[in-house]
Parts: sequence; structure tokens; C-alpha cells
Amino acid sequence: MNTKLTRRHGLLACALTALLGAAPAWAQAPAYPSRPITFVVPFAAGSATDQLARALGQSVSTETGQPVVIENKAGASGAIAASAAAKAAADGYTVLITTNTTHAANEHLYKKLSYDPVKDFAPITALGKGGQVMVVTTASPFKTVGDVIAEARKSPGKLNFGSGSSSSRIAGELFQQMAKVQILHVPYKSNPNAITDLLGGQINMMFADMSTGVPQIQGGKLRALGVTASKPSPMLPGVPTIAEAGVPGYEMGYWFAAYAPAGTPEAVVKRLNELLVRATASPAAKGFFEASGSEAFTSSPDGLARFQAAETRKWGDIIKAAGIQAE
Repeated sequence: MNTKLTRRHGLLACALTALLGAAPAWAQAPAYPSRPITFVVPFAAGSATDQLARALGQSVSTETGQPVVIENKAGASGAIAASAAAKAAADGYTVLITTNTTHAANEHLYKKLSYDPVKDFAPITALGKGGQVMVVTTASPFKTVGDVIAEARKSPGKLNFGSGSSSSRIAGELFQQMAKVQILHVPYKSNPNAITDLLGGQINMMFADMSTGVPQIQGGKLRALGVTASKPSPMLPGVPTIAEAGVPGYEMGYWFAAYAPAGTPEAVVKRLNELLVRATASPAAKGFFEASGSEAFTSSPDGLARFQAAETRKWGDIIKAAGIQAE
């Protein structure tokens, strides 16, 4: 009897047994996604980011047949949500729908962050971008940007502005720097919270994202003084840019993007990229972009990483020039 041949046959039989034993596990491996996905949002319900997340979630749910749960974790300029998302399982079932606040500005505004905007995340895709609007109540004596500048120069530090995001805050800080005025900053957990206090007379003004500010403007409760973008918004006919209204060269915008926890499998990130890019063209998302005065803006995962790096440098330069000290 050939001992070597017998041993070889035995090894082959073992290999075949192992292979066949594993086959059912391969066949039963669920395709992604096989259960509900959670979209973590760093701002309150009703904020622009929340509205976009819900629009995107609707499309993703329809395409995959899986529910998309929206989890709002407002506070600390988005750091609470970003930290929670960063610590979630890297399996594709937790996605952070966020903005430049958490992933470009915060590292320049805080000495210590509970998350790393680069190391803790796997970029998925950019989602959209837009501008903001400088608003006061209709009862305010300020009718123009020039009125605000005149009063701020007359009484430095007397006026204040609220903000519920880094985009909103930096818009105000840049305004101060370029208009050469001093206006006190009042922080809020989210822009809708700031809008509430603005309507109640607790603060004088704010720089609101369009989706938060425009409904109040159209409802006759707020007055738009100027938009932060480089060109007027079709949503606010007759409202000039802040640059046109008295601060030459002023421009400030914001962007949305999606991230997964670092370590999420590349195939899952690719699938999420495909789902979310398609979702930005869905009727619900188109409705959001139109109503918010923003526009779809998508990318590859690598493209988002490069864009984020460039934006982080840009926001750092603005924050430094504005003289803002990290808290």
C-alpha cells in the first residue's frame, strides 16, 4: 500500500469536508444592508442637516427595503453626535450625516475634541452645499446690513448674534472681522434653538441656514438683511448679498457630507456611496435642495477626503484671521 498516496487522499478528503462544511455559511451570508441603518445627525430636528438626512433616508429605505432611523444628537457644535458615531460598530449600520461644522471647523474651535475628524471616520460622499442668510425680527429697527454695522460701531459689544453651528458662528465672526465691528456671540445647541430665542427677543440677529430661516422670513416673522453666498438667492428675491450690502468681499457657505466609523469595510463604504449619491437625486432630496437654497454636491470617498482636507485648511485660516481662540 502506498502510504504517501493514502496520506494525500486523506488530506484532500479533509480539505473537501472543510470546504463543503463552510459552503452553507457562505450561502447564508446576508447582503448589505440586511437590517435598519441609523443616520446620526449632529443637530436638532428641523435643522437643515436633519431635513436632508430624512430626505436621503427615505430614498435609501425605498431602494434597500430596510428602515433608516434618524437619531438627532444635538450639542457641543456637533461633537456629541460625531463622537457617538465614531465609537459605533464599523459595520455600515451607523452613518453620520454632518457638515463642515464637525469635519472642518471644530478642530480649530476647540482645544480638545472627543473625536478625530480624520482618523475616526471613513469618508463616504459629499452630499450638498449652500449659503446662509443674516436675519433679524420684523420688529427690529435694523432694515439693512448697513444699519447693523452703524449701530455696532456706535456701541461696540452691545449687539449680539446667536449660532447653533460652526457655519453659523463663523459667518458671524467673519462678518465682524470684515466689517470691523464687535458683536457678542451667543452659542446654541442648534440653529432652530437660536431662531426661537431670536423670535423671542433674547438675541439681536443670527446667520441662519436657508431651510431654517426662509420659512420664518416667508411667514413674516423674520427680516432678511443679506445672504452670505457670492450671489443672491432665488429663494429671497430682492435680498442682496452681504458683500453688496456693505461688506465687500464677504462670502461664507457650508456643506453636508456622510461618514462611517473608521474601519468600515471598503465594500460597504462603496455601497453606501452608491446609495447616497443616488439619494441626492431623489424627489425628496431635490425638494430639500430647492426649498433650502442649496444644491446637491457628491463625490467619491477619496474625493471627500481631499475636499475635507482643503476645507479644513480654509476654515482654519478664517478662524485664525477672525482672532477666535480655541475653547
